[in-house]
Amino acid sequence: MKRTIWAVVGIAVCLLAFRFAPLIPAYAQDADWQKVDETLGRKPAVSDDVRRYGFPRTDLSVTLDGVPIKPALALGGWIAFKPAHGGAMVMGDLVLLETEVNPVMAKMIASGLEITAVHNHLLRASPATFYMHVAGHGDPAKLASAIHDALAESKTPLTVAAPASPPPSIDLDTAKLDQVIGVKGQGNGGVYQFNVKRRDPIKEDDMLLTPVGAMGVATAINFQPTGGGKAAITGDFVLTSDEVNPVIVALRTHGIEVTALHSHMLNEQPRLFFMHFWANDDAIKLAEGLRAGLDKTASLKN
Repeated sequence: MKRTIWAVVGIAVCLLAFRFAPLIPAYAQDADWQKVDETLGRKPAVSDDVRRYGFPRTDLSVTLDGVPIKPALALGGWIAFKPAHGGAMVMGDLVLLETEVNPVMAKMIASGLEITAVHNHLLRASPATFYMHVAGHGDPAKLASAIHDALAESKTPLTVAAPASPPPSIDLDTAKLDQVIGVKGQGNGGVYQFNVKRRDPIKEDDMLLTPVGAMGVATAINFQPTGGGKAAITGDFVLTSDEVNPVIVALRTHGIEVTALHSHMLNEQPRLFFMHFWANDDAIKLAEGLRAGLDKTASLKN
């Protein structure tokens, strides 16, 4: 009798699934994501329900204070897709030259995507780079097509080069850096990277932005070795308004330049500010300065 009941229940569930299959959001179907991958010309890094596509400006040779900037240090554009409201929300940060900003923006606007910020991250870089933050919601394949067409207005590489083998070494005491920063970092293209989460949840249009690293709302800290235990550092602190000036003071006290302060989004809760920085000095000394800044924020440690 019990087997019969469970068989009937199973049939009913199958029938309901078939009946409502057309209502299943497009993002739940692997075929749609395959189309997104094909349109963007690369595979994503997948974190929980977020698919993040990297668009590093490997075509550029940028220097700052005599330091050649690796793409993973400050030239790593990205686009992230997260299921939301029957489709996908998309957020991203694109790295552009000055002459590329308006052509890419025009194409984005024509496709219905939003521009949420345009600004610098660095000072004195040659050539100067600008960063365009974008947002949108809808069918993932259509969003991907719009992003691809907009990026085609720039010289952003739309095909992926073969990765270096073996990957570049990181000539730094990474264990000590982990200890000072308080979280575990990871190597990426010759750069040692940290993502430091905030304690409070962050939402955009009432959607919880998780995982925070993939969605660009964790404090990002990057170390690029410059020889003799030194490193060039950059990234951005994610701050509430009351944290901004205490962090500025902490960084400046430790010899770290504050190079930009601005928003990245339009409707986030709580309101956030993003502070970019730069220095080239002893890596551990700089890590201690960054830790002093983090201590002024509601950030997590491992």
